[in-house]
Amino acid sequence: ALEPRHLGARAIIVKSFARIHETNLKKQGLLALTFDNPEDYSKIKPDDKISILGLDKLAPGEPVNCRIKHADGKTETIKLNHTFNEPQIEWFKAGSALNAMKLFFIERDKQKSQQKQKNA
Repeated sequence: ALEPRHLGARAIIVKSFARIHETNLKKQGLLALTFDNPEDYSKIKPDDKISILGLDKLAPGEPVNCRIKHADGKTETIKLNHTFNEPQIEWFKAGSALNAMKLFFIERDKQKSQQKQKNA
């Protein structure tokens, strides 16, 4: 899971995942996506450009759309599924589970500091 992240990947699209690999990708802040229709796998070619649409609305149980721009300029859209829950979506938004934890503790400490100032 570390290698795709260090290569600049933001999403991994596959036919299926081993459970532990999917979890490791999520912890690294990568989108672990599967084809809604397994036959869509053959639609993606090496020179295609891929865009994952609607990530600002990423929600548990809701598929995302993937726009495929082929080398010949034609585009098509396919549906992709994920198994993210709310905390895992926060991991993705933060860039990783570790980053999400860091942000949580920064916010918690900020609130504690503000509370101390109010009580002083």
